[in-house]
Amino acid sequence: MNFFDKLNYNILQNQSLLFVGLDPNPEMMPASYESQDVIANLWNWLQFIITETADFVCAYKPTLGFYEALGIPGLELLHKTLAIIPDHIPVILDAKHSDLNTSTVFARTVFTDWHVDAITLSPYAGQDHVAPFLVYADKAVFILCCTANSRAEILQQHPTKESPFYLQVVKESKNWGTPEQLGLEVGTTNPETFALIRSIAPERLIMARSIWAEGGNLKQVIAAGLNSSGDGLLIPVPQDMLGHQKLSEEVQILRAEINHLKAENVQDNSTCSVWLPDVCFLNRHPQQDLILQLYDIGCIMFGNFVQASGAIFPYYIDLRKIISNPQIFNQVLTAYENILKNLTFDRLAGIPYGSLPTATGLALRLQCPMIFPRKEVKAHGTRRVIEGNFYPGETVAVVDDILISGKSVMEGAEKLQSAGLNVNDIVVLIDHEQKVQDKLQQNGYRAHAVLTISEITTTLYQAGRINDEQFSAFSET
Repeated sequence: MNFFDKLNYNILQNQSLLFVGLDPNPEMMPASYESQDVIANLWNWLQFIITETADFVCAYKPTLGFYEALGIPGLELLHKTLAIIPDHIPVILDAKHSDLNTSTVFARTVFTDWHVDAITLSPYAGQDHVAPFLVYADKAVFILCCTANSRAEILQQHPTKESPFYLQVVKESKNWGTPEQLGLEVGTTNPETFALIRSIAPERLIMARSIWAEGGNLKQVIAAGLNSSGDGLLIPVPQDMLGHQKLSEEVQILRAEINHLKAENVQDNSTCSVWLPDVCFLNRHPQQDLILQLYDIGCIMFGNFVQASGAIFPYYIDLRKIISNPQIFNQVLTAYENILKNLTFDRLAGIPYGSLPTATGLALRLQCPMIFPRKEVKAHGTRRVIEGNFYPGETVAVVDDILISGKSVMEGAEKLQSAGLNVNDIVVLIDHEQKVQDKLQQNGYRAHAVLTISEITTTLYQAGRINDEQFSAFSET
């Protein structure tokens, strides 16, 4: 399970946007823990914090600097602390690492040896510094784009308040990683700052900091920081609250307050947005509106995106947002349907997990029974490879979202065939045009795609959505 899924699971499970800083700061340690053995007292305090909050928060955030300041005993304390955090709760290591020369080894240490789920990084060394961390596809990074330190304003607000540097950090860092890999750390009490960042990065996860300082307004911060779906914002538990004896009760009260404010915000923004075309071509692509909509809601992004292999692609496609927009989802289903209605099959099969909502929608539209091959076989229950009812000898049309290498869809088709089913046709929304259709044909499958990546980029370029540089970068791949 990657960081994003792990975090969302805990947000739902504990009904909480709260995270806790696990900082062994002797100056903040309650008087009841004070004695000659500072490390032992800090350890007892950290255990207390975790025990009292584990059921009411979505993540923990230990600050590396506090542990390093305690020397070797401090690093040993960090390892002990990480070990007692429940496995299902994600850990965000607050490191603000910014050394380009040690990025690769440090990424391996924190993600492979320490098993943390995410890390905070400074942006000033650029993408080369962040890339070694993004190679770990199941992990995440948070880019520091704004800090509450008043002395930092001279840098953050440069050159003007209308076009501050911290917003440039947001714009640039969005090109470094996907929304599931890269979030933003924002330290401020100013709701306007959250609003500006959210307007530029509507799809990004924001980790709020310093919101409890004097002058902060929780209601306004939440309203400005949440995305249009009422998510995408992590709120810190106040540091001074962690020294209270009734910590569990106070965290629950705070959680209830935040959930109430979140519900109010979601209710105020509960209507679905409607997209309207804003360009007109003489020779329009038949799926022009769909292409533009996919781009406008952030499903298609252009920049420099680090892949799991370490390669950098000039674009990234994330189709999981489609199901949250009924207008676009309906058009996607229609596009698939126009292909499927000309094919012959007895059942539909979706490839887990991305295409399952699409396959379900198509099964309802076409009044056709649906099945799906499991991505992994459960060690309990029926241990079935194929879920759903079927009869050997039937023909199945396979539905998937994107053709990149063809590995996942062919593995799914092979599982279906191993159960005695026939697979002739594979239908996808987007073909990356890496000659995968030829590979599928060599394996006995006919591939059909609603769109190709070249059709998408050409339409976006003609519509002015992408510039010459972005279009040229794609053409060179």
